[in-house]
Amino acid sequence: MKRVMLTVAYDGTNYSGWQLQPNGETIESVLNRCLSELTGEEITVIGASRTDAGVHAMGNIAVFDTMSRIPGDKFSYALNQRLPEDIRICGSKDVASDFHPRHCESRKTYEYRIYCAPFPMPVKRLYSYFTYVPLDIDLMSQAAEYLIGEHDFKSFCSVQTQALTTVRRVDSVEVFKEGDEIIIRVSGRGFLYNMVRIMAGTLMEAGRGHIQPEKVAEILAAKDRQAAGPTAPACGLTLVGYEFLTEEGNDKDNR
Repeated sequence: MKRVMLTVAYDGTNYSGWQLQPNGETIESVLNRCLSELTGEEITVIGASRTDAGVHAMGNIAVFDTMSRIPGDKFSYALNQRLPEDIRICGSKDVASDFHPRHCESRKTYEYRIYCAPFPMPVKRLYSYFTYVPLDIDLMSQAAEYLIGEHDFKSFCSVQTQALTTVRRVDSVEVFKEGDEIIIRVSGRGFLYNMVRIMAGTLMEAGRGHIQPEKVAEILAAKDRQAAGPTAPACGLTLVGYEFLTEEGNDKDNR
């Protein structure tokens, strides 16, 4: 028996998120099915990040156990022959049999894209949130500063969360512009259910002038979901990087 790690990229538009769902196709269910067909075994992958419905990824991580004689680095080629076009394996390799992507120190980087223009752009509709309302990047950046560090992010997670603790550490939050798009880039050691999307929704409230940047500190202190801004739509969110901070993960950024 060996354990293989996959780096998985996907367009989440047509999926009910990463994790298996009773009524809906997910990234995990597609991987399980294709791997089981390929190996002739009953395969169940373990994902590193359980992205929500409609969220995209350039490099999520998954591992699975198999008796197959296919070399670890060849699974990417074999799987890509079977997977739909909106899911691709960007790399595969053998890892230690006890390696678990959620039980080692890591850093995730997400980007939330906002398309700001007088009218929507059809080719961007699946990968960014559209608004015709101008957003002040300076105000958004000032508000973002309050989110950096270790805090109780209870105000910034869904009330449906099952997390044992809502304390998380955010390493950086950047707000910058590329053409007609404003990008919110967030890096941290772990995130709560809907956390980045609520952060994005709250920063947009600051950008519209609806709240002052310093209000974010009060929102954190409130530990109340109703104190924060709306949950931004899933289409604008992409997991762009997954970095293992331990030797087992080779201390490289899986992008």
